[in-house]
Amino acid sequence: MAPPPTLDPRQRIAHISLDEETIIWRNADVEQERRVAIFDLIEENRFRPVRSSARGATGPYRLKLSVQDGRLSMDIQSEDEQPLETLLIGLARFRRPIREYFAICDSYYQAIRKATPAEIETIDMARRGIHDNAAELLLERLDGKVETDFATARRLFTLICVLHIKG
Repeated sequence: MAPPPTLDPRQRIAHISLDEETIIWRNADVEQERRVAIFDLIEENRFRPVRSSARGATGPYRLKLSVQDGRLSMDIQSEDEQPLETLLIGLARFRRPIREYFAICDSYYQAIRKATPAEIETIDMARRGIHDNAAELLLERLDGKVETDFATARRLFTLICVLHIKG
């Protein structure tokens, strides 16, 4: 997939939050993944909501993620918290990647505690592969709605996974 055109440096996410009511339970490993994904995302991302930009919005943006009726809701606001738009993205095509990602992450967290470095590296490579494929899928689903890059999509997928933790 070709990189998006060069974006105005204001076309980015400045604040991101997750609907805490969606998340029923998470362990310390998942909480660390969430913190790192949010930190990395805020530090460096590319995010231009197409419709809002066409109406003159320039960013930076505030983004709230939640899951509603099996769809990802991306509530986009201006930096001063004025509503801009809400994107709804069906999650049916993400069920399998999310399930696979959870399974490989469980293996990875267990391996960190007792496996050899070679075993950990093998599991981590598989984990990255699943994560990368899911990020590509997210880029496809955002096409025409949000211009973004691979790294941003990858971090957003991590946060989508966190929203699916049911305990």
